[in-house]
Amino acid sequence: MQILDFIWDAFSNFIEFFILAGLIGLVFLYIHDKYVQRNHALLINYPVIGRFRYFFEALREPLRQYFAEETFYDSKDKVDWVYKAAKNVPNYKSFSISQPFLGSKFILKHVSNVLNDNDVSEETSVVFGKDREIPFVSHTPIIRSAMSDGALSPEAVRAFSMAGIASNLTINAGEGSLTSNHLFTHKPDLSNCEYLEIIGSTPFAEFMHKMGKLLFNNAIATKWYRTALLNKKTQNTYIYDEGSHVLFRVNWGAPLSVFPKEIPSDIPNMIFQIGSGLYGVRDEDGKFDELKYQKVMKFCRMTEIKIAQGAKQTGGKLAGTKVTADIAYYRGVPEGKDVFSPNRFPYADTASHLLDFLEKLQNLSKKPVGFKIVISDAKAVEEMVKDIASRKAEGRNIPDFITIDSSDGGSATAPLELMESVGLTIDNALYLLDSMLKKYNIRNDIKIIASGKILTPDDVIITMCLGADAVGIARGFMMSGGCIRARMCSGFGTHVCPVGMATQDEKKRASYLVVKKSGEIANYHVNLIKGMKMILAVMGVNHISKIGKSNLTFKNKNDDIYFDIDKYFHHKLHA
Repeated sequence: MQILDFIWDAFSNFIEFFILAGLIGLVFLYIHDKYVQRNHALLINYPVIGRFRYFFEALREPLRQYFAEETFYDSKDKVDWVYKAAKNVPNYKSFSISQPFLGSKFILKHVSNVLNDNDVSEETSVVFGKDREIPFVSHTPIIRSAMSDGALSPEAVRAFSMAGIASNLTINAGEGSLTSNHLFTHKPDLSNCEYLEIIGSTPFAEFMHKMGKLLFNNAIATKWYRTALLNKKTQNTYIYDEGSHVLFRVNWGAPLSVFPKEIPSDIPNMIFQIGSGLYGVRDEDGKFDELKYQKVMKFCRMTEIKIAQGAKQTGGKLAGTKVTADIAYYRGVPEGKDVFSPNRFPYADTASHLLDFLEKLQNLSKKPVGFKIVISDAKAVEEMVKDIASRKAEGRNIPDFITIDSSDGGSATAPLELMESVGLTIDNALYLLDSMLKKYNIRNDIKIIASGKILTPDDVIITMCLGADAVGIARGFMMSGGCIRARMCSGFGTHVCPVGMATQDEKKRASYLVVKKSGEIANYHVNLIKGMKMILAVMGVNHISKIGKSNLTFKNKNDDIYFDIDKYFHHKLHA
């Protein structure tokens, strides 16, 4: 209190000085805006006061979600559900939803003789690549959609890895390659670790770690420890193992024979995504490196070839501000320069070319391989499916899964002119693909992963009723991990992610609480499954594999009701 009194007395005694200084500052700012600067016509005509325009514009996006009506999702209640599920607090509403949805919608059919929750099977696994030598069994149909290390901060990637272990969450690593942060939970066996680069501890490093932990926290202690042992630009590519007190990262130069024969049980189930830049599996000339791919797949369960993404029908785009020394090391690109991947995947000039490359990956990895697309034309889908069916008839390998993204699928960085202007929404795209695969008798051979604006358990169930075997969720998992939807993810603007989740800015990253957020991400996954079970009970279905289009009704904005979903889509798609 004495300090506050002193400050107040000082301010009171010199208030005239502060007022005068402020007035002089405004005069100089007026002169600068009116007569000196020549960047903004607005400030020439409205000096000083015109600056409020830029101030309010800067606040518009961060504050929009708090004061504006929710327009991207059905209602803000859905957004609130995600945040509450992540905090693992009771997720019930009172009185009514905040924004009644009056447009078109799918309605889940319930039964009068509903089941109790414990009547619904706990088993929710999905098998990918049943014909592969090493199939992949995902514990749940929920997959965290592709988000790269680079687009995300290292701390966020580590949080997702921890959540993957804690809740059996399957994680798509994204096109930015498999990085040390994906292996953050790995505990190396020092008697059998030839596949790792190991940096042993020293007394000085141990002392610095203890001091950092005593005076600050684990993050600072680990940073000091790395610096004491390495002191080089890529020191953050090494993970600190508290058990053995060593730093480690994968030694990609080691022979394939020394890599793990089985995927280590202490890392999450991961899908390796290959984008058009071939990051993580490219040689010095930028070509596909078969040996490096085989090494990567010693840590990953299956492969997804990224042909397209909902909001981005071009190659991936990573701002130079995000290309740190670590990211440059992982991707094999120059540090600090924009990374714009080619629009076309280099081994997909034609559908046959893509399927040949896919078969090559299956033979190299012995694991499931599929590809990710966006759909905008029924004819193109049918041609693709016919090619796949003909390969099956020839006895050749076909995709183990196809991922389809919605036209309104998200992206940290995408051209505005492509957002929601290319591709169909997920319900229409999913219906087309599911129908075509059934038409050519290959539906049982290929799993479908669907993504696009899926947040809550009812979104998942509806999407699976429409034909998906699994769903990909990006925004929901971002929000559960702390994202406040400020829309400053790209790295191309003057602002960066304010919570340190989608930036490489060291100061912002330092604020990200990895352990806490990993628990909240895991909570969101667990509560998604819990909510899905409750919905299945109300539908009278005891296992998730038993749902289908017959469990849905559709109501359009004119209150026309379709109890037969096939009739609705035939009328709507003219297909």
